[in-house]
Amino acid sequence: MGRFLVVGSLFCFLTVSLRGGEPVFRIATFNVDNYLATAVGTRPAKLPAGKAKIRQMILAARPDVIALQEMGSLAALEELRQSLEQEGLSYPYWEHVTGYDTNIHVAVLSRFRIVERRPRTNETFLLFGRRYRVGRGFAEVDIQVNPRYNFTLISAHLKSKREVGYADQSELREAEASILRRLVDQRLAVNPALNLIVLGDFNDTKDAKTIRTLIGRGRTGLFDTRPIERNGDDQPNMNPRYDPRHIGWTHFFEKEDTYSRIDYILLSRNMTREWLSNETYVVTAPNWGLASDHRPIVAGFVAVEK
Repeated sequence: MGRFLVVGSLFCFLTVSLRGGEPVFRIATFNVDNYLATAVGTRPAKLPAGKAKIRQMILAARPDVIALQEMGSLAALEELRQSLEQEGLSYPYWEHVTGYDTNIHVAVLSRFRIVERRPRTNETFLLFGRRYRVGRGFAEVDIQVNPRYNFTLISAHLKSKREVGYADQSELREAEASILRRLVDQRLAVNPALNLIVLGDFNDTKDAKTIRTLIGRGRTGLFDTRPIERNGDDQPNMNPRYDPRHIGWTHFFEKEDTYSRIDYILLSRNMTREWLSNETYVVTAPNWGLASDHRPIVAGFVAVEK
């Protein structure tokens, strides 16, 4: 087994693309909208057309590592992994984390070796004297890109804006973000130079308390890569206080008929040195809605410490 892992990891090292002579790798996140093998409660099984569109969008980006939200069982993840392999994109390493929610989960597919796993499946918090559990847990993995470059990835799917009868949905989401931020602080306290990526479906917009809490501030603050469509927009905002008017929405909320950016790829300060802004974008495709109510986002990096 050890011999196989070495061979597999060397294959992954060799498949990294080059940019200016330096190896480049790409990270993505995608809420795959109830990728279930069978119906569970009110959640239907994923239709073949939806699965095919998900594969099409992943294959268009060809990320080396992809974090998935709303993934079904381990069997559903394996079906997606094998289907992608049959179409030419192999992910020999994976992680599947089951939290308090028994229907949908967070997962990671990787072409690079996962050298350590620290699944967070039982995180709890107090809200007005009552204890709650983080719904989907957090996937935390250390990934070895090549013999000289590695990073830590934490993927999350925070509480949705769907109202529930037992607590305020925004307060639940903010509490989950606080726990995730605490985990980030712990990692950076041990190693301030850590290459860290925090990504996923955070179910809130940039100015919301959820995102401000998660990003933090100062030397341990996270950097928002803000992926945008590759549609030719290149002009800055006339008001320098705001981001350029580039198309960056990642989610369509049918009830309100609104488009919002609620999926993120956030980086530690050290990881920003290897980040490639021109390799960071929202994946677009005709009939994207067949796949999900979300669109995947991608960020590129050079696999060399800067």
